[in-house]
Amino acid sequence: MDTKKSWPRNRTLWIVAIGMVIIIKLFSLSSERVEVLYTTKFYGLFAKILRFLFGWIPFSLGDFFYLLAGCLLLVKLIKTIKSLIRRQFIGKLFFRKSLKAFLWLIFIYIIFNIFWGLNYNRQGVTHQLGLTEMKYDTSDIILLQDMLLQKVNSTKASLIRQNYQYPDSKILFRRAKDAYNDAEKTYPFLQYQILSVKSSLYGWWGNYLGFTGYYNPFTGEAQVNTTVPKFLQPYIATHEMAHQLGYAKEDEANFAGYLAAVNSRDTLFHYSAYLDLYIYANREVFYFDSVASLQSRKLLIPEVKKDILEWRKFNLSHRSVIEPAISWMYGNYLKLNEQPKGLRSYNAVIATLIAYYKKYGKI
Repeated sequence: MDTKKSWPRNRTLWIVAIGMVIIIKLFSLSSERVEVLYTTKFYGLFAKILRFLFGWIPFSLGDFFYLLAGCLLLVKLIKTIKSLIRRQFIGKLFFRKSLKAFLWLIFIYIIFNIFWGLNYNRQGVTHQLGLTEMKYDTSDIILLQDMLLQKVNSTKASLIRQNYQYPDSKILFRRAKDAYNDAEKTYPFLQYQILSVKSSLYGWWGNYLGFTGYYNPFTGEAQVNTTVPKFLQPYIATHEMAHQLGYAKEDEANFAGYLAAVNSRDTLFHYSAYLDLYIYANREVFYFDSVASLQSRKLLIPEVKKDILEWRKFNLSHRSVIEPAISWMYGNYLKLNEQPKGLRSYNAVIATLIAYYKKYGKI
């Protein structure tokens, strides 16, 4: 290929790419603008279209695309390494190849933001609920822990009385949509239409990489790792569905998923959400008052303790040497996307829940 002839076209691509990045950055500076113009007017409709196009497919199309992209990237990497060994990529040719790769990354960044990523800059669920005071002290977090303790024990006891049987994944996902339908009656902004929640094709790998679910912004599919303990999956499903509704930040997806779960008529969803949040709260209390944290754990009923032990054993049996590296990379990804606490962004849901309780008097 004549590189001199291709340069004008490449220059145009660079101008377009850099221009779009600048526009995205300027647009994202106003959370109100993102909320009104992007999340509400554009993304809401666009996400429904993605779910309509791909939601009916019985497997995760996004997972298949990720596999294909990974294979293509691996082939390209091998070819590049071979060329370097043969010293074919020297001087200007290596520089041009590097620029081309960087240009591809820029366009992926642009597509990611148009499809979903700008939601990281929206006002979000705290704005929709009118929550402004997000600070709390030791007494606040201990009070929340105690309330969640009661909720966990009571909902687990209710499941035992009902002799509750865990549904298969497809039924579970439909019930998760029912949970959003129930929550919408109180919180209209949680309206969820067109189901597109699927079992992850990489669940086994996910156990060793440390993920329980994820959202694919390019296909609009929510994936749940259905190999994790059954009692975790309802809240994982509502969390990932919250991402589909545009709650990009992890603490906001946690809280939107919590609202959907606890407003469901299904006790399993109540228990799943309350247990997860109890663990968050109990862990947070430990930083302030380790004695209060340990005493609270002793008050859990035996059946809840059994579930937590199963959860702990599951995690220990799937530890891997690369999980810390994956966690580090994902933590930095969160920091780059308006979540400066990294992986501890998940725990920020506790501050939202305390603010919610102070305003509405319930959890």
